[in-house]
Amino acid sequence: MATGIQIVFDCADPARVARFWAAALYYKEQDPPPGFDSWPDWLKAEGIPESEWNSANAVVDPAGGGPRIYFQRVPEGKVVKNRLHLDLNVGGGRSVSLDERRRRVDDEVARLLALGATKLQAREERGEYFVNMHDPEGNEFDLQ
Repeated sequence: MATGIQIVFDCADPARVARFWAAALYYKEQDPPPGFDSWPDWLKAEGIPESEWNSANAVVDPAGGGPRIYFQRVPEGKVVKNRLHLDLNVGGGRSVSLDERRRRVDDEVARLLALGATKLQAREERGEYFVNMHDPEGNEFDLQ
């Protein structure tokens, strides 16, 4: 049996980065624990000071198939390239024509730019088309 995973992002503003990735991946914010209508209700019940409410956040695949993504606040900023990044496979793979893959990727680039991403460069290599991007806090990811 495979081991389940969670992806963790260190960031300065977990709520902001979680909103971006929820929209980028068509995920949703994780529901609060049973018995609570909202996360603020749970946080109050746990006695967590309001100044700590944005110390963490999580998003989940609404269909339950993808991994949970957890965002935790850290004091230091990002200073170097990530050693791990996400590839968002939005083009449809090699069974789709290169022109159509390029159109799909470029459409998704436009959507993610509107959500706060930054486009670094578009590249075409060995019959593949992909775009390097940053999320709102500078974490690298690719669209292909």
